Amino acid sequence: MLSAQLAELKAHMADNPGAVIEDVARERKVTPRAVLEALPDTMVRFGPGAEFAAAMNDVAQWGEVTLIVHTDDAIFEFTGGVPAGEVGRGYFNLMQPKGLHGHLRHERCAAIAFIKRPFMGKSSAFIAFINVDGGIMFKVFVGRDETRALRADQLQRFHTLAERIAPACAA
Repeated sequence: MLSAQLAELKAHMADNPGAVIEDVARERKVTPRAVLEALPDTMVRFGPGAEFAAAMNDVAQWGEVTLIVHTDDAIFEFTGGVPAGEVGRGYFNLMQPKGLHGHLRHERCAAIAFIKRPFMGKSSAFIAFINVDGGIMFKVFVGRDETRALRADQLQRFHTLAERIAPACAA
């Protein structure tokens, strides 16, 4: 990305930190990863994709979260517990027969981003699993309590996981 284009994207994200990442990427003809990298440093930190299984198995202990898959054609949202998984036959396999289950191409995960930013007038916190092409595989959002505030227990787990996988000095 040219430095002028990057500076413009950074300015846009500083002014609009709650913008829909995929929309900004499409409009500006950049990857979603570039949009995340353009967020103010205080809102995002990155860790290695090699931590995919560890991150997913940590999230499996959080309780009810919202997992979102955003493509050009649909936005799928699942709210519930994310099952633990294990690597086998080239996939990270979510190990439960009903609810959220499937097989994830974990080796395509190039980075794990931890994002805490405003969105639609509220604070939001989520993990974005970023593929080798700069796209977002899926996002896992910290859940909300009955008052629509971020769940304090999950937010603490989010911060602990971010510190372990993406220490501030490496952000």
